[in-house]
Amino acid sequence: MSQLRRFFKLCLVGLLAGLLLQAIGCGDGTGSEQPMRLTIGLVSYDDGASSLEKYERFQTYLAEQLKAVVELEPVFNEIRAVEQVRAANWSLVFAPSGLAAIAIAEANYLPIFPTLGTPNQKSVLVVRDDSPFQTLGDLANEAIALGEAGSATGYYLPLYDLYGLTLEKIEFASTPATALEWVADGRVAAGALSEDDFQQYRRGFEDGAFRILHASRAVPPGAVLISPQVDRNQQQYIEQAMQNAPSALTADAGYIPNATPPDLSQLIALVEKVRPLEARVKEQPAVLTIE
Repeated sequence: MSQLRRFFKLCLVGLLAGLLLQAIGCGDGTGSEQPMRLTIGLVSYDDGASSLEKYERFQTYLAEQLKAVVELEPVFNEIRAVEQVRAANWSLVFAPSGLAAIAIAEANYLPIFPTLGTPNQKSVLVVRDDSPFQTLGDLANEAIALGEAGSATGYYLPLYDLYGLTLEKIEFASTPATALEWVADGRVAAGALSEDDFQQYRRGFEDGAFRILHASRAVPPGAVLISPQVDRNQQQYIEQAMQNAPSALTADAGYIPNATPPDLSQLIALVEKVRPLEARVKEQPAVLTIE
């Protein structure tokens, strides 16, 4: 009898455990699946709230289309952006070309759309109009301003072109406007920024305050990238939603749907060539050669 009672007791325990699991895991099916969560990363510089509002409309659209929780995470310089992509913290990235090259090469991000912008971007080294400098070689033993590491036009391209020079020091400007301010007030002899940014931010200074000393080779525009952490089935839904977005919304968010993403292989190779110089950029003097 004791064995029979023990058998019924075990059966009762098993039945209660099964009912409990059913109540927790099955029930009526509500709340059993968490919504998709996406974080959109972008470099905003100092464009302010009006720029972010355009991305917020895209954020709302994507959340509605995917029935997902979509967060917007702007950063204000490339250094922070590089940290985020290396850690794969961003699901989607609206990346300028330098950041895109790093994300693809170092963090296995996948480009899915090109961003709006000049098809062939260039970096320019700008000096004051009254400067005596006429060639890159004239900048030897002078102080110059670069952008933050991660910027193709503010950092990698000018470093590549300045190879072989010894500079008094290199200052790092957090925004293109700051680089121009430093050139204008004589803090540095020259500043590096994209040609597009130069045309935009020079308007804040007197006419004829600057001239271009040197222009780099051209590189492709940036790209919208998707993280390797995003499930590939979810990636298809995301791409479809972005392709089907209204044209006004894609223009605001700054990407081109139904277009092939840019080929950044040459830029990735250039970044790799510049890497050995990075150990020297903060030295004084900055000797931009490789032993």
